[in-house]
Amino acid sequence: MNDPAITLIDEGTHGEYVARVADSSAVGRLTWIRRGEVLTTEHTLVPPEIGGRGIAAKLVEALVADAQAQGWKIVPECSYVAAAFRRHPEWADLLA
Repeated sequence: MNDPAITLIDEGTHGEYVARVADSSAVGRLTWIRRGEVLTTEHTLVPPEIGGRGIAAKLVEALVADAQAQGWKIVPECSYVAAAFRRHPEWADLLA
């Protein structure tokens, strides 16, 4: 499987990470809202037709990489993101 192409769409106070795969028009999304330097994750959605490929995990990894690079903190309201943070205690310094 090829890795999904992940794009950050930043509208200032809110945004999303969008994942696209070559063999489908379906897209995965991780949505967030921003208050200052804190991103609160709202939803991680991956349609069934592209599920089972690790796309949700790649979306969270993109969020974490950007947070580390930009000095952002994260509030994982989305249950998938919260579970990912539990699986990765090394990300604890990113929690708001």
